Amino acid sequence: MPASLYSFRYLLDRLSIYLPVILMGVLAMGSYWLLRVTPAPLAPGVESLPTHDADYFMRRFKVQSFEANGALKSELAGSEIRHYPDTDTLEIDQVRMHSYSKEGQLTVITAQKALSNGDGSEVQFFGNAHVVRDAHRDDDGKLVPRVELRSEFLHVIMDTEQITTPKPVELTRGNDRFTGDAMNYDNIHRVMELRGRVRGVLAPSKP
Repeated sequence: MPASLYSFRYLLDRLSIYLPVILMGVLAMGSYWLLRVTPAPLAPGVESLPTHDADYFMRRFKVQSFEANGALKSELAGSEIRHYPDTDTLEIDQVRMHSYSKEGQLTVITAQKALSNGDGSEVQFFGNAHVVRDAHRDDDGKLVPRVELRSEFLHVIMDTEQITTPKPVELTRGNDRFTGDAMNYDNIHRVMELRGRVRGVLAPSKP
């Protein structure tokens, strides 16, 4: 097997950004919190058709969840979050998500805007979507380099654990860099498909 192909397959094996799991937990937490702070509905009256107007919103918000030992587990923040009853969607401006694994490994997701359906099964990120997974050591103590994923649009599908985009994408792992015109990442099978003009630069291994 060519060294470049082996390195690329190794990169995919080690990628495992756990993005769907992180988003499902954080967005479910945010939805639950919004439901708690939403005022109780008025008494029944004449039913009207829903319009695409936010029925509740929050500005400069931050929602945090903690482990049983008090350690920070995840954080969802943004400049404004809105719920639209006609489509049952959540829209977040200047979204920023932090998630810590049990080992303390941090993953950060930022974008200019995020759009989630009501149950959080699908999330779309618009405008400078950026995913960063810090360098860490695996179970064997080997250093896994920092991983970054950039695109103007990312679509995350929770049920199938897929991340797709029809926009140009850039993946960086340590000093290795891959680009393509479109991407489909399957987290379950650890398979990434880059389409269009695909380019890759593999840095030489240190002796």
